[in-house]
Formats: sequence, C-alpha cells, structure tokens
Amino acid sequence: MLFDVGGTLILPRESVGKTYAQIARQEGFGTLDEQRIDQQFQAAWQSKGDFHYRQEDWLRVVTQAFEGELEAKAIRELFPSLYRRFEHASAWKIHQDTLPTLDMLADRGFRLGIISNWDQRLKPLLSALRLDVFFEWVGVSCEVGFEKPSPVIFEHAIAKLGIPPERILFVGDQPSEDFEGARQVGMRSLLIDRDKPSDLHSLSDLRELENRIAEAWL
Repeated sequence: MLFDVGGTLILPRESVGKTYAQIARQEGFGTLDEQRIDQQFQAAWQSKGDFHYRQEDWLRVVTQAFEGELEAKAIRELFPSLYRRFEHASAWKIHQDTLPTLDMLADRGFRLGIISNWDQRLKPLLSALRLDVFFEWVGVSCEVGFEKPSPVIFEHAIAKLGIPPERILFVGDQPSEDFEGARQVGMRSLLIDRDKPSDLHSLSDLRELENRIAEAWL
C-alpha cells in the first residue's frame, strides 16, 4: 500500500497566505494582505508548470504569491525564512483519518510506502511528525529525479519493493499525478477526496480503506 503525502496524509496547519504574512510581519515587513497572498499562491501553484521542487522553483511561486505586496528584493530576503518554516512539524497537521488508517494497515500486515513530489525536507518532516515509523520505503521526487505522474517514479517504487504492480494499491489526492499516474504502470489506485462522497474509485475518508481493501483486488 503506497500513499502520497501532501493533501493525503498531512496538510498545512494554517493557510499558506496566513503563514507567509505572519513570517513577513515577524521579519519586519509590516502587515500584509494574507487572503490576497493565499489566493495568489494557490493560483501560482495551480499554474506552476515546469516545477522540480528546487529552491529556485519555490522562489518563483513565492514571488508570484507576494505580487503587489512586496518588491522582488524584499521577497528574496524573506524567502529563506518562508522555506525553513515548512521544514518544521509545527507548520503541518496530520489528517484525523491518517493515524487510525496507518495503524489498521500495519496491524493487518501491509507493507507501506510513500511516493511523493517533494524536496529534501520531506524525510526529516515525516520523522518529526512520527509518521516515518509506518513506512518501509519513502520515495521522494527530488531523490528519484522524476515527479509524478512520470511512470519512472512509480516504476522505481515497484523495483524497490519487489512487488508486482497489480498487487500495489496507491492512494493520493490528485487525479492526474496520483490516480492516473499509478494506473499507467499497472497499480491499483484510489483518490482521496474528503469534500465529496465516495464512489467506486474514490474515498471520502482514509478509514474507508478497511472496507475497500478487498475491492481493490477484484
């Protein structure tokens, strides 16, 4: 059983805009419009294009988020503090359905792993959140060199685990990167969408996996 991380197992504790505005204020940049920053961050993230989770990629998105709020020089000065903030467990919260689900799967003897589009901050973050103990293998795009939905990162997981793809179930929150990405290499996949009722290919709560595991191998 493999999982995505961001949006699937964890999410930011507060909106990105609120966090960015708070850090900017602490660094002496005054009071900024956190709602505007958040909206611009979301727009930048949705249109991020050629993004490889390097610091220069994050700086580009952050610059778009602060458009109209700070000058480019100020954003560059602020960026290291913004980047480091999301290294810390305190910036994140674990979805309420995550730990019960991982406990259940571990108790039932499932081998668990991760495939995530992230940077070098992920593994220390999982350790700080005490989630790393559940996972036999953690595949991070910055280490593999390919991001989902590239088949390479999924094939890398298959090779590492030594399990036929049809015996692997992948759960993520992004239709293209996660659901379709896993299926293109022969894995089973389910989409977690906590805002919508479940259907044949989706979950509204990770705890539904307990009753859906058998269905995945029908």
